[in-house]
Amino acid sequence: MGILQGKKGIIFGALDENSIAWKTAMRCHEEGAEFVLTNAPVALRMGEINKLAEDTGSEVVPADATSMEDLSNLFDVAIEKFGKIDFILHSIGMSINVRKGKHYTEMNYDWLTKGWDISAVSFHKVMRTAWDKDCMNDWGSILALSYIAAQRVYPGYNDMADNKAYLESIARSFGYYWGKEKKVRVNTISQSPTATTAGQGVSGFDGFLQIADEVSPLGNATADDCADLCVMMFSDFTKRVTLQNLYNDGGYSNMGVSEGLVNKFINGLEKS
Repeated sequence: MGILQGKKGIIFGALDENSIAWKTAMRCHEEGAEFVLTNAPVALRMGEINKLAEDTGSEVVPADATSMEDLSNLFDVAIEKFGKIDFILHSIGMSINVRKGKHYTEMNYDWLTKGWDISAVSFHKVMRTAWDKDCMNDWGSILALSYIAAQRVYPGYNDMADNKAYLESIARSFGYYWGKEKKVRVNTISQSPTATTAGQGVSGFDGFLQIADEVSPLGNATADDCADLCVMMFSDFTKRVTLQNLYNDGGYSNMGVSEGLVNKFINGLEKS
């Protein structure tokens, strides 16, 4: 009996075996959960989600998370299949400015609006759809994935930093109503830099990853580590954890510098 035995849910954003949503789906399956998998139609064509669906006995429902019509259809399928559901994972993020190498000081505002809708507003739309359909069980759990650039400056992360800040704000604001009126908890997980397909598209990503790993007392949290935390957050062991941004980063978020990083810098100066 896994800790998610009998739990039903929806997982957004599984693309390939490198994605956190993919690994979370596998772990949820191992712990006894059933779920619907979903991603945008273009992502479904690019990825390998049908393999994940086969491995986990899940149904795939295409849905553009920015479309209320698509989301309504997705939730109707889940409701018909499961009745009420227990968890939702929002693992969605995209910046056209990042993809096209547009500098933050020169960003294209039409692209900004599109990325903002996909990366942040879609979380509100997902929760709004679930809210309107009253389809979450009491003590259910809704999660979205974030990054510390929502609070700190990471040159190269571009407007995704703004998107993540808004995402976290939506989680708190909507999460209040979910808790007060529905007994459902809403949280975000601020994950270490992780070598997913999306993450590797960020300028300077390898540097982010190496520095975070050096500074973190426990080293970077992997995608598998994040999947484990998602499972715990979907379980009944975290019933009263809500409105939180949970740092899954090996302690990086509370560090300034590490001795190792200082020594590397000093050694570099001495060699020069």
